[in-house]
Amino acid sequence: MKKGILVVSFGTSYSDTRALTIDAIEKKIEASFPDIPFYRAWTSRMILTKLKETTGENIPTVSEALLQMKEDKITDVYIQPTHVINGIENDQMKEDALALQGDFHSISFGAPLLSSTEDMRKIVQILGSSFADLDASEALVLMGHGSEHYANTVYPALDYMFKEMGYPYIHMGTVEAYPELLHVTELLKKSKVKTVHLAPFMIVAGDHANNDMAGEERDSWKSVFEKEGYDVVCHLKGLGEYEEVRKIFVKHLRDIYR
Repeated sequence: MKKGILVVSFGTSYSDTRALTIDAIEKKIEASFPDIPFYRAWTSRMILTKLKETTGENIPTVSEALLQMKEDKITDVYIQPTHVINGIENDQMKEDALALQGDFHSISFGAPLLSSTEDMRKIVQILGSSFADLDASEALVLMGHGSEHYANTVYPALDYMFKEMGYPYIHMGTVEAYPELLHVTELLKKSKVKTVHLAPFMIVAGDHANNDMAGEERDSWKSVFEKEGYDVVCHLKGLGEYEEVRKIFVKHLRDIYR
């Protein structure tokens, strides 16, 4: 019997945020399981191709990483995703991994970041305490990715939970699903908010954070709020930069490790 850990991320082409988020999560997990062989994989083929063309780095896909683990005579695989929700990317990761299930004694999956009410409460506390000094004229708007997957219900649930746990000035929006930016802007019109803080609700502060959120284009969230008359402050800090978030991933891996 030989155990191995595979950490799976979507990936990013932004090297600065990668070092602070994906790499930091990997290092935290590796340090927490020092005697277990460690492997990584990314799921975005577009990013993998771009990285190979620009930097020459060749990060494996899930299938490629598992084939390497098989070659290294790993028998029991523990896969920990760094995905935010149990959505499309996570489903695809499991499908790719289970296609090679016959090559191993066992393959076990750790949960993504937000997989229970307890996880959600922890995230509310982490972000709520990080922005606890905002006054009545300020609001924090979080940009989630959003998904057509039913797991997208996490985002409106979190929006409710921020209010329920004492952070009425924190609002959740998504780029591609519900709640939309429009829902947040309409809500803020009914308040006395003058300054809007924007932060990505994603593991990395990558393309969505730098362009869709903080970019200078007319349809960026920053530009939309400025057009509405708000002062806007952008915080380019991915969720992976929070030590307490990294601890959640470690816990999820410990939950399946045996």
